[in-house]
Order: sequence, then C-alpha cells, then structure tokens
Amino acid sequence: MQIIGHRGARNEAPENTLGGFQHLKDLGITAVEFDLRQLQDQTLVVIHDDDLERTTGIQYPIIKCDVTQLAQHNHCKLWPHWYQYEPTPVLEQVLNIIKDFSHIELEIKAVASMIDAQNLVQTLHQKLSKDWQDVLVITSFDEKVLQALQHENSPFKRGLLVEDQPESAIHTALKLGCCQIGWLNTLTTRQRVQDTHQAGLKVSVWTVNEPERALELQHWGVDGLITDVPSLMQKYL
Repeated sequence: MQIIGHRGARNEAPENTLGGFQHLKDLGITAVEFDLRQLQDQTLVVIHDDDLERTTGIQYPIIKCDVTQLAQHNHCKLWPHWYQYEPTPVLEQVLNIIKDFSHIELEIKAVASMIDAQNLVQTLHQKLSKDWQDVLVITSFDEKVLQALQHENSPFKRGLLVEDQPESAIHTALKLGCCQIGWLNTLTTRQRVQDTHQAGLKVSVWTVNEPERALELQHWGVDGLITDVPSLMQKYL
C-alpha cells in the first residue's frame, strides 16, 4: 500500500504549497495528492478552497483572482513560524518539484458548468506532456470533469472520488471510464474494497491519520493511503 501525501503533507507543512511538496519529497515519499482550480485568466493553480480566508486570513474568492493577485497572499496563516513565504503555486511549479514521483493524484475541484469543465481540461492537456501518463491519475467528485476528460479522449487515467451515495459509486466510475475510486475513509469497508477490486478498479482511501486504521486498510489490500501525516505513517507501514 502506497503512502500518499494529502495536499502535500497537510498536518506537517502548509497545504498545497511548494514548501509542503518539498517537505514530502524530503521524507522520501514519492506519492502525492493535490487540488487544482482554474483562475479567470485561465491559469491553473494548486489550491483546495474556493476562497483564500482559511489558509491566508484574507477573505477573497478564487474566482475573482488572477495569478498576479494570488502571489500577494501567503498560505501560512496556520503556520506562523514556517520558514518561507508560500503564495499559491501554479501547476507548473508543483510539477517541477514532483517530476520524479511515482504516483500523483491530481484532484480537479468542482466547476460551475460543463463548458468550464471542458475549458479546464483543455488547458490541463496543454500543460501536461505524455511523460506524466504512467504516474498521474486525474480525480474529481464532479462528474462533469470526468465526463469532459472522457469526451476529450484524455490520455490520462482518471478516478472518481466518493463521499456519499456509495451504492452507485462503482457503476458510476466504470461508466466514466475510471481506473480507480477514492473512497472516503468512513465509507471504506472490507467488502467495498473487495467489490471495487473485483470491478477492476484500484482503491485509494482518504483521509487516514490513525496508524491502526492504516494497518487495517493495508490488510484489506487498499492500493493508496491518503494521509495528512505521511511521516507518521512511514513508521508503521
């Protein structure tokens, strides 16, 4: 079972930041999950929330930002003693740090319309070379995003993220041409892991921060463990 750093290493470094991804790399972990949004100027940036307030202390919606504005805000509100300034990274900056990683789960956050999904996917394809095909899985809760990838005949693998309606998840993932399901930890049972594997899909589970639960999931054959505390998981797995 692979240890996958959640938003870099969310409880060990500022999330979705260059410093956070470097921290994960310095641990020797080469699997990561992070979030992607598109700005009004079409730039692809790595950030979870649709507003800056939680991580920077500045209440400002992402939809109104361009990349120049984002560079002015530091995502260290929860990390006052962090060693460097952490603006919102653009996708290319993150890829440069993780270029040697063995597994990447890139989560595209929900979009307002199918047109937005198609625009984002087209921009993403322009940024990603075929060198990423073996290691990258594009994931989303938003079926519009996965449909856009399907319609564009994307060369990249995709995965469905599931936090509700678990009974239909496998059917939906197969319909959308996914290779894996990312199950919410509290929804993950031994039977669901077995059923997902029997359908030919891999299993990632998020977010797992307790070693005992991680060991249980490992015993069940889970493929990827998405965690906020990768250095802790290294001691047990």
